[in-house]
Amino acid sequence: VSRPEARARVVPKAGAERMMRMRKIIFATGNAGKMKEIRMILDGLAIDGMPAEILSMKEAGLDISIVEDGKSFTENAVIKARAVAEAAKKAGEAAIVLADDSGLEIDYLNKEPGIYSARYLGEETSYHEKNGNLLERLSGVPDEERIARFVCAIACALPDGETLTELATVEGRIGYEEKGENGFGYDPIFIVPEYGRSTAELTEEEKNKISHRGKALRAMKERLAGGWEMESV
Repeated sequence: VSRPEARARVVPKAGAERMMRMRKIIFATGNAGKMKEIRMILDGLAIDGMPAEILSMKEAGLDISIVEDGKSFTENAVIKARAVAEAAKKAGEAAIVLADDSGLEIDYLNKEPGIYSARYLGEETSYHEKNGNLLERLSGVPDEERIARFVCAIACALPDGETLTELATVEGRIGYEEKGENGFGYDPIFIVPEYGRSTAELTEEEKNKISHRGKALRAMKERLAGGWEMESV
């Protein structure tokens, strides 16, 4: 279930000029697979009746190094969103910036790899190797102890300095081998109970309906479509 963080009363703000500048949304990622998923979920988003243009950092002409030193998924998402928003501002772009931090938590492994999911075994290590290592560490562990979840935090940095956040999860378990060709990352080893398949075996529509990122992005999409007025995170 999506869990809003720093939720506040959301009301439209006036100012056609401000809204015109905010139609452009930069998502703080260079991952092509993730951008495809994001565009599908945010399809149809309009801010004050004007369609939003979703850009990756590369498409927005931004190339910066970000140190993700937060202690939670939400903290890391906020760090990324604010860093890219500052870079966009310096480049003359008054854009909304969205960022996510997501990962896999495995209860049997004390919630590893957690916030270090992308860096697990090293950033240059393939996910095939990461998945293989996790499966090896769970060798002999029965189904009931292979409980896991995907977690996704979405942060939205607004041009006025305010930040919105959403957090969502999808519960499941770790399988015994990689299965499926769809998705990316840890998808091939994460089994969704409702389907009895890995997230890499689901269609894009099925995955987006139940995924952690899908839930968090839809919640953020709803907030952006309605306007906002809230406290900073």
